Amino acid sequence: MSIGNPSDGNSPEDERPFENEQDDHEAERPSIGRALQQARLAAGLTVDDITNATRVRIAIVHAIEQDDFAPCGGNVYARGHIRTLARAVHIDPEPLLAQYEAEHGGRPAPTPAAPLFEAERIRPERRGPNWTAAMVAAIVAVIGFVGFTLFGGDDGDGGRTQVAEGSTPTASKPATSTPKTEKPETEPEPSDSAIAAAPRDKVTVQVSAVDGRSWISAKDHNGRLLFDGLMEQGDSKTFQDQQKIDLVLGDAGAIQLYVNGKKIEDEFRAGAVERLTYTKGDPEAG
Repeated sequence: MSIGNPSDGNSPEDERPFENEQDDHEAERPSIGRALQQARLAAGLTVDDITNATRVRIAIVHAIEQDDFAPCGGNVYARGHIRTLARAVHIDPEPLLAQYEAEHGGRPAPTPAAPLFEAERIRPERRGPNWTAAMVAAIVAVIGFVGFTLFGGDDGDGGRTQVAEGSTPTASKPATSTPKTEKPETEPEPSDSAIAAAPRDKVTVQVSAVDGRSWISAKDHNGRLLFDGLMEQGDSKTFQDQQKIDLVLGDAGAIQLYVNGKKIEDEFRAGAVERLTYTKGDPEAG
């Protein structure tokens, strides 16, 4: 029996109509862009509606509907846009993605995205702290502080010494002042003889820091500053004037006063600031 007999139905000619039907079916299948455009029109949506819903630019939507995928920036982005647009027009994106892979040679590597990551990699790295500069700055600061302490401290002590000397009756008065042998401040602690020897024609005030240190300010009746500074515990100073002595005690509780040879029995509070005025005769607080 001849294999070319048309009656047996196995000749190659019988298979040709089937192949032609497949080609015709593929030719009838719309392109990706055409399918998306038809689905959009069927849904009653404009390109602006699609852009607002998907954030895909209008130019890219128009290009995809015309089967131009170059503006997408690569196959990876093209596949993403196809999936997004298909969902926006309510059709299944998988057949369109399979058609795109068949027409464009499968899934390519996302090479267009490389420049973005290259730009990230070439960013300059953050430098750590410059410890050398910090150490140099710290050393300079320490040297400056030590120098200021040495030289500035000497100036401060000299200034306090001058003020303390100026607060004595001989320093605050002209050449006609009382001789040094009569100054009560030559004695570190008041004695009964020194208290009894206080001149009655002047006001004599002795200030002693017995319970701590305190800031002291003393002025004569003309307002001239006799002393203004800090007295450490154990320090004692004596002031005299023809009429009155004005005192300001920064910490009155640390001070013991003798005025005109008499001990002031007022109990001043620790930390309290007191403003006092003493004149000839009996002591009185101003």
